[in-house]
Amino acid sequence: MYQALYRKWRPRTFEDVVGQAHITDTLKRQVASGRLSHAYLFTGTRGTGKTTCAKILARAVNCQQPRDGNPCNQCPACLGIENGSILDVLELDAASNNGVDQVRALRDEAVYTPAAVRRRVYIVDEVHMLSTPAFNALLKILEEPPAHLLFILATTELHKVPATIRSRCQQFAFKRILPGQIAQRLQYVAGQENIDLSEGGAALLARLADGGLRDALSLLDQCSGGGGRVDEQSILDTLGLAGNLETAALMGQIAGHDTAAALDTLGRLYANGKDVASVLGELSALTRDLLLRKTAPQGAAALMAGGYDEATLRQLGERFTAQRLLQMLTVLQEASAGLARSSNRRTDAELCLIRLSDGQLDESLTGLAARVARLEERLAQGAPAPSSGREPPVDRAAPDETPAPPPAPIEEPEGGKEAAGQGPDRGEMAPGGEDRAFWPSFAAGLKGAVTPTVMPYLNNPDRVRGVWKNGQLTLWVDSEFTRSMLNKPAILEAVARQAQSIFGQRPQVAVVTGAPPDSGHSAPGAAGGEKDALEELLAFGEQFDNIIIQ
Repeated sequence: MYQALYRKWRPRTFEDVVGQAHITDTLKRQVASGRLSHAYLFTGTRGTGKTTCAKILARAVNCQQPRDGNPCNQCPACLGIENGSILDVLELDAASNNGVDQVRALRDEAVYTPAAVRRRVYIVDEVHMLSTPAFNALLKILEEPPAHLLFILATTELHKVPATIRSRCQQFAFKRILPGQIAQRLQYVAGQENIDLSEGGAALLARLADGGLRDALSLLDQCSGGGGRVDEQSILDTLGLAGNLETAALMGQIAGHDTAAALDTLGRLYANGKDVASVLGELSALTRDLLLRKTAPQGAAALMAGGYDEATLRQLGERFTAQRLLQMLTVLQEASAGLARSSNRRTDAELCLIRLSDGQLDESLTGLAARVARLEERLAQGAPAPSSGREPPVDRAAPDETPAPPPAPIEEPEGGKEAAGQGPDRGEMAPGGEDRAFWPSFAAGLKGAVTPTVMPYLNNPDRVRGVWKNGQLTLWVDSEFTRSMLNKPAILEAVARQAQSIFGQRPQVAVVTGAPPDSGHSAPGAAGGEKDALEELLAFGEQFDNIIIQ
């Protein structure tokens, strides 16, 4: 009968355990010197060797011919413990034996001396699953056990084990196994099993195992089922992964704000059988690596997942800010967590890519911080601010950097200003056919048509002034930041509709930084002297419905 690789190649001595020398060396010295504790607590993530070391220790303390702290695995005691015929060494699963009755039965049985070996050993796996009454029943015998009794507890969630239990055990923390050590072990096992495993394939499996050797052996077992060469491409096809090249290309499309290309890439990967959760997971891993390079350039090499060459990481990293990468990683993590309970995983993945490609659609605090950081960076470099909250593509010019052509002159319709909808309440025309006095009432009329966040800007003459001239409505603003707040399609459309209802024609609307030329006024923020601070505060508060001024 075929036996799974992770079972067949389970270590039988402490030397065979990979990546846990700080624990195996200590246990060997304790066995060799006879200075054994009555209780051990092994903690760590899955697949790092906790249960394996517990079984080796159980054989070593009962071995009739120990070898430098290791079991010989040949004497009757070692063979009987290994095949389960010696009942003095018992392995329990606390997930299915977590009741107080089972622990009481174990406690009552533990007082009897072993029948076939020197020490009675209880291995309790996933001990954190025990109920509170079960822990209480175990506590007394764990504190003062008989001389022949040895407890070995193992858990992946140490925080769920009561402090009263932890204080009575020698605790050993198992580390995640390094990818290089896992790859080396996979190459050895593949050579013994006549599996054609490439070096790149071993490195990829080691990276996917996330520090667990058992997971790596299970993946190797799965990918070698076809009988062919196990390389990177065959692993990607078998496990339904996208691959580094596809993930890097998708990240480049996100950096260029090419939403259509990003969705097309996801659709092609989905059609080829790739799991959308895996695609988002790989994209999240790449984003994490880029963020580490930005925030911790000195020690990032030891922290990164690997798999991407330096040139690719450098090229992609130059196209993102740290705030932008943090926002992207937050969006990816939230989307990945929601896929488990999603009714349509593909749609959720597509929505995630759309939010990543168009930063304006992410209204979270991290999204706003990323847009502000990008704006500050562009202003510091002397570049014009983008016209929207969206980060401008690096590989092509921002849309609003191209100057709009001057509007063609429009003849005034018959009937004069009244026929054109220019009522006398708008004030007198400035020299050159310009109208400036209409703006305060015009801006007040936009309330409800635009978002409340921009109304304080529109109503503040120190920040925004509107000038109508020859069918062109120009909003002169005091700073690039104000321009970025107003120069958005939805706001420009609302202003155009309002102007059409007043002037009788739909104008071209432009947002320009600076003071109106030949206006006879100073730039916004410097006209009319300093205003009374109380009057400015009252004027600002009147723009909000939820503020009552008495």
